[in-house]
Amino acid sequence: MATHGMVLFAHGARDVRWREPFERLADKVRGSAAAGPVLLAFLELMEPDLPTAVGSLVSDGCSAVTVVPVFFGQGGHVRADLPAVIERCRGLYPSIEIKCATAVGEDDSVLDAVASYCLRQV
Repeated sequence: MATHGMVLFAHGARDVRWREPFERLADKVRGSAAAGPVLLAFLELMEPDLPTAVGSLVSDGCSAVTVVPVFFGQGGHVRADLPAVIERCRGLYPSIEIKCATAVGEDDSVLDAVASYCLRQV
């Protein structure tokens, strides 16, 4: 049976505290019985980058990887930068199935959760 890994892919920032909610998100995903290995990766300014995270999952025996962009929308990083990095990963690991989800903020259930949070603030 194939092991399916997941990479939560975020932008990155100079302030190390910026990664804290992403670490909490990764822990929540890891806590699911349905989850395989889950790693974080960053586009810039933080480590690991996406090829390093994918390589780590491959080294751990994953034969399939899903990249989940933890971005609120489909801006230039998700439309241009991410596909280029995904193609680089596919070139580095041609025997591995690498899929990419849409940005989390494009999902209605995520927007519903954010709207619920906003409404609780009044």
